[in-house]
This record gives sequence, structure tokens and C-alpha cells, in this order.
Amino acid sequence: MKEIMNWRECQEEHIKKIKPDKEKIRSIIKMCDIRLKVLKNIKLDEETASIIATDYYEVIKELLTAILLKNGLKSDNHECLISFFKKEFPNYEYETNIIHQLKDVRNRVSYDGVFVKKEYIQSNRLEFEHIIELLKRLLEN
Repeated sequence: MKEIMNWRECQEEHIKKIKPDKEKIRSIIKMCDIRLKVLKNIKLDEETASIIATDYYEVIKELLTAILLKNGLKSDNHECLISFFKKEFPNYEYETNIIHQLKDVRNRVSYDGVFVKKEYIQSNRLEFEHIIELLKRLLEN
């Protein structure tokens, strides 16, 4: 797994300052909640594991997008969302690494047609749900 992009590089090439938008943040959180509700209704098996993994990533990515938005920033790539989280919340290094790993899994599914084994979801589902709850709490503060 390659390293997370350097925040300085993100700032120089991929981050734009914007006005924080509370309404947009609320809308993103609502959409994430809907996606999670749908996700919980998907029966986990060998065929659905990849969909479940990419949906968890989508929720986490959107919550990271909302965190940047709350801070008056917008990124033009996913890597810088993770880089910002790593820089801004150094106490959550473990979670940062899980997010980065999930991004790599999602990319392999989306771009290489790789199928995720259901055991991956079984082993990591609680981690993903913990990260989602953590990100929501960070958005509330």
C-alpha cells in the first residue's frame, strides 16, 4: 500500500478554500445515513462483499468531505481527504490507516474488477462503523 499523500502537496495542488456550508454538511450527513440504512439491508455474501466495501468507503469519503467543508476547504481528490484527516486528527492514526486501506480496496474493485472476499467485510465491518461514528462526532463538535 502506498503512503498517504503529503498534506503540503495537497494544499499546493488539490485543496481550495471555500466558505463553510452548514446546509450542505447536513445534506451530506443525511445522504450518508440513507446509504448506511440501505447498506445494512444488503445480505453479505461473496457477490455482495465488494458492493458493501465500496459503499462503506463512499460513506466515509463523504463524511471526510463534510469535515473539510466544515473547515472551509474542498479537495479535488480522495487522497487529500485522508491526508487532511491525518494532519488534523493525529490521535486517530489507526483509523486513518483503515480508511486508507479501504480506499485502496475500493480502487481495486472499481478500477481493476477485483472481488472482495466476504471475510474482509466480516473482519472489518465494526472498524468501518466505528470510523463512521467517529467522523459524525467530529462533525458535531
